[in-house]
Order: sequence, then C-alpha cells, then structure tokens
Amino acid sequence: MHRIITLAIAVPLFGALLACATTDRPTPPPAEAPVVRSEYVIGLGDQLLITVWRNEELSGINLVRTDGKISVPLVDDIQAEGLTPEQLKAAISEKLEDYISAPDVTVSVAQANSKQVYILGEVNQSGPVPVLQDLRVTDAISLARGFGQFADRSDIRIVRREGHEELEYLFDYNAYVRGRAPGTNILLQPGDTVIVPD
Repeated sequence: MHRIITLAIAVPLFGALLACATTDRPTPPPAEAPVVRSEYVIGLGDQLLITVWRNEELSGINLVRTDGKISVPLVDDIQAEGLTPEQLKAAISEKLEDYISAPDVTVSVAQANSKQVYILGEVNQSGPVPVLQDLRVTDAISLARGFGQFADRSDIRIVRREGHEELEYLFDYNAYVRGRAPGTNILLQPGDTVIVPD
C-alpha cells in the first residue's frame, strides 16, 4: 500500500517538472539545408576591382550603381548586377576586343556590400557586416568586436524576413559555450539582423 501511494505522488510531480522543462526551451533553430557552394553573384553596392593587364588606365575600382551597372573606360556602362565575376569578365573582354587585341581582364569583388547582416545593440561596433563566407552568430559578434559591457548574452535575437513574414530565433551565448545549446549558432543569411540586448 505504501508503494502505491508513493507512486501516485511521484508520477504527477514528474509530469509537472517535465512540463516546466519543456516550456522554458527557446524557439528551435531553423533546419539547415546542406551547404551548396556556388559562385558569388554581384549585387547593388558591391565594389569591384577590374584589372586589364598592361592597361592601367582601364583598371580600377568600380561601384555597382543602383541601376545595376558599372562604368569601364572604352566600354562605357555595362550590366554587372546578377552576373558572376567570371561572366562580367567575359562581357568586358568581349567589348574591349574592339580596341585591344586579346584583352586579359580580371574581375574580383573588393567589397561585398550587397550581402550583409546587421548587428545591433550591446556590441562594441554595431552596423553592417559583409557576408563573404559562411557566417554564424558567434562570427558576426566577433566581427562586431565582441560584446559590450552590459550585454545580455543569454537573450540574443536573430530577426529574419522571409517574404512578408518576420521570423525570430533566440540564441543563448552562455548556454552555447557551455555545450548546453548545440545547433543554435545558426548560419546567418544576408539581410538578417542580430540584436544583442542590454
């Protein structure tokens, strides 16, 4: 009889503890698709370094304007937005063939301004951070020169817009570094905003 009473008390108590544990969990991180490597696609605001071998006067930094074009000597305006550096290289080379025999053109991204995440709040350097490679929450905080003095490291929010919907994910830095929140240091996407409250 004593065992039956003990069990009758223990089962509801265990259920209550389990309920408390599950309601305190943060919003689960989004499922990550396998990373597919693809060539960089040029966007508005990117700074491109155009180099034409043995033609310094044709070489230099070009800003992709709001109309998606850049200006190159002899070529005039040419579409850059939506192309890969290799595709833009081919387009510039084709235009230059009217003036130069076998032009040797190189196109590289000097500054990727079109693909950025934004770090706001209690960090040492808030503002945009370029996404040049895989970038996770801890990477973005590091690029913002770390937490400010009064940062609440347990309540970091990542805001992401998908279509007309705004999604929010929570990141507990303290729990993550202690190994208690695996999978929450999510891969950021261009346009995400990381908010570190005080």
